[in-house]
Amino acid sequence: MKKKEYVVARITIRGKHFEILVNPELAFKFREGEKVPIENVLVGDYVYKDVRKGLKASPEELKEVFGTDDVYKIAEEIIRKGELQLTTEQRRALLEMKKKQIVTYIARSAVDPRTKTPIPPSRIEKAMEEARVAVDLYKSVEEQVPHIVRAISRVLPIKLAKALLQIHVPARYAGKVSAQLPKLGEVKKSTWLADGSLIVELEIPAGLQGEVIDKLNSLTKGNVVVKVLNVV
Repeated sequence: MKKKEYVVARITIRGKHFEILVNPELAFKFREGEKVPIENVLVGDYVYKDVRKGLKASPEELKEVFGTDDVYKIAEEIIRKGELQLTTEQRRALLEMKKKQIVTYIARSAVDPRTKTPIPPSRIEKAMEEARVAVDLYKSVEEQVPHIVRAISRVLPIKLAKALLQIHVPARYAGKVSAQLPKLGEVKKSTWLADGSLIVELEIPAGLQGEVIDKLNSLTKGNVVVKVLNVV
């Protein structure tokens, strides 16, 4: 997608139409919740009633409908709640981006229920193609994942699950690991032993078992004991 391309984002509120010009890729990322400065998303500093005719909305109209005439605040609302007028190529590129986000999310959150082991992203993507899953550009990843998993379960044994790990860290590394654990998952139980070592039960998305164990080994130079208590 060319960086200089821009499209119209528009919204209709109480029968009144408002439009802005935006960078399509940045607008999509902003809508997805990524931290993109709104001033980088917006092309120009105007809110229009009709972009093609060059008709700008008056400050009075903006205040009446949006409660402010701050162009950036209004642009945020239009991008989040309105629609993007995309070309076929832009839509294709953004759909591919959304598909990759969904594949990554599922790979991190699901397992093969027979073996309770993670499923490679490439296999998930192939299953989506086999099941002819349609990705919705404007629905969030979290919103779409449950029905996509149900769809691909017809061609691939798969289950959204969480894994509970028991982690035993020697005293030498306990402080450093303890500080990192909340970033890796949800600490369910934490016990400091008399020798200064630490035993923790950590719940994580099931597909992240390998990644989390590798991180723990890196933090402790391999001096850690990890057991998978259950996968549900």
